[in-house]
Amino acid sequence: MIQIAEEAPNQPEVIALLEAGNIYMAQLYPAESNHLLDVASLCKPEVTFLVARVDGRVMGCGAIVASSEGWWAEIKRMFVSPAARGNNIGRLLLQKLQAAATERGIGVLRLETGIKQPEALALYRSSGFVEIGPFADYRPDELSVFMEKVLPVMR
Repeated sequence: MIQIAEEAPNQPEVIALLEAGNIYMAQLYPAESNHLLDVASLCKPEVTFLVARVDGRVMGCGAIVASSEGWWAEIKRMFVSPAARGNNIGRLLLQKLQAAATERGIGVLRLETGIKQPEALALYRSSGFVEIGPFADYRPDELSVFMEKVLPVMR
């Protein structure tokens, strides 16, 4: 059974998953093309951090970081354990992140991902994200893909 809920990122099992994500990304991209948030940054008030558990074990995570403008947020640290891939956890996490953003009055979600992650790109595209140029502090990078999705307005 998959359960997804807001949790603290500074739990040992979550930290281990984040470290696995760091290793995975370091194998794909040079350091200057990795834009990973550390655990301390994920604990800030503007961050909503979700954890996916399968039978109680941490198998995935993702966060939204509200921008200072308040109307948009960035998806960060989306990662599913290789042992749990193919079970729709990434899609479920993304749906929950979008719902959390909408509940907080955020109208646009943005993200940066890499060109060497075709599964992630396919997930985002099939979920309605479209490519945009660099945003916030990002600079153009031939290894990066920048995307956004306009969310439905809560009434």
